[in-house]
Amino acid sequence: MKSILYLPLLGLIGLACTKTDPIVGQTEITKFQGNKKGAISVTYDDGIVNQFTIAKPIMDSLALPATFYIITGKVEGSGKGKFIGRDPKEIISETARIKTDSTNFFERASLIAFTGSSEAEDYHARAGSLFEQGKVAEAHALIDEGYTKIRRGTMKNTNDVVFHNNAEDTTTWEQYRSYSAQGHEIASHTVTHPRLAALDEVNMLYELEQSKADLLKFIGPESTFSAEGPYGTENERVMEFAHKVYPSLRNRMPEDWLEEINRGSKMTPGESTKEYVQWQRGPVTRIDITQMKAWVDTTMSHDNNWLVLVFHGIENLGWEPKTRSELVEYFSYMKANEPNLWIATFREVTKYLRERKATQVSTEVSKNAITVELSSSLDPETYSVPLTLKTYVPAGWTSVQLAQSQGNVNLEVQTDEKGSYVIYEVRPGSAKVSLKKGS
Repeated sequence: MKSILYLPLLGLIGLACTKTDPIVGQTEITKFQGNKKGAISVTYDDGIVNQFTIAKPIMDSLALPATFYIITGKVEGSGKGKFIGRDPKEIISETARIKTDSTNFFERASLIAFTGSSEAEDYHARAGSLFEQGKVAEAHALIDEGYTKIRRGTMKNTNDVVFHNNAEDTTTWEQYRSYSAQGHEIASHTVTHPRLAALDEVNMLYELEQSKADLLKFIGPESTFSAEGPYGTENERVMEFAHKVYPSLRNRMPEDWLEEINRGSKMTPGESTKEYVQWQRGPVTRIDITQMKAWVDTTMSHDNNWLVLVFHGIENLGWEPKTRSELVEYFSYMKANEPNLWIATFREVTKYLRERKATQVSTEVSKNAITVELSSSLDPETYSVPLTLKTYVPAGWTSVQLAQSQGNVNLEVQTDEKGSYVIYEVRPGSAKVSLKKGS
């Protein structure tokens, strides 16, 4: 009998266990749950009602989970959007005497969206976009233009802004809670969908923290794990604050072993040498179904690809909508390839990858049993996604039984070029499990 410690940093988790049978006992945590070739997370932004009345039923019929990033301030009972700070009248009055610059931009950009018209919200969004593009002087000038209109009383209600006050988006917390219970992830897209990079600290934190508080109150801790900052922001200042509020962001993650290819990047998954690639693609109106299917095919052609799909509008509502017929065809294609793909929420894939990287495996091998134990520095209450293990067993074992606290499970013995092995799942923080030779 001997004990072996397997370190995830080595890539392979396992060493020889005997001189005569070196492969027996070698164990690795597979890259994706179920030993699949790749992973796909289907995500939706903005909480558009058609996502729940059209897209979700299609996915439910195929038993596919999704992540919905919702604007919590639209949901009845939630904390609403508001400006936090000095008296707005004082700030507006100052804009007549002092031009916008780096010392007051964030305060003014935070307030302007709450001055009473959809055109003002549009000024906030456009100024934030310019700021994130590095066009700081143009952003300052646009804010000055907006406040000039406010002071003169010439701002208009254009009805062009659909994210904040869309009367058709009437989904309730009770409905969201039921969707979560069905296995979907309901997560934060902030309170009002602002340009976070253009907000001052107190207003940015309100957007992040109030949204999280409402998700915790109305659904539970499972909905406070991941979030998406609006407009796909990767602003460094925003990321610094947001990562302190949410363990995971679809915008960007800090892991050095993860290559992140955002929606605007022309980089392909095969160009990366990192252990994992998160490949975000946006199935917008102009992208046809052939291209969308090609993303799935690319995911299956690699062994480290996590395809993250970002949907917005559905049918006739929301930004860049996709049609019902496209969704039926696309999700059916994904389902047909499920033997090679782990289709899971953004939260579940994130947790699995982190668990795998933080977990050590030790084994003890005897004549008729292999004992396997996991240890990890992560909190098992939060990181509880079952890990898939692959353990090599003696060639003479034609049947194997997994003995664990929940009961015994019969495992199928499979073979590859190295030898005989079994695939099974173990929860992080579990007690030891044993693989025993079947009778």
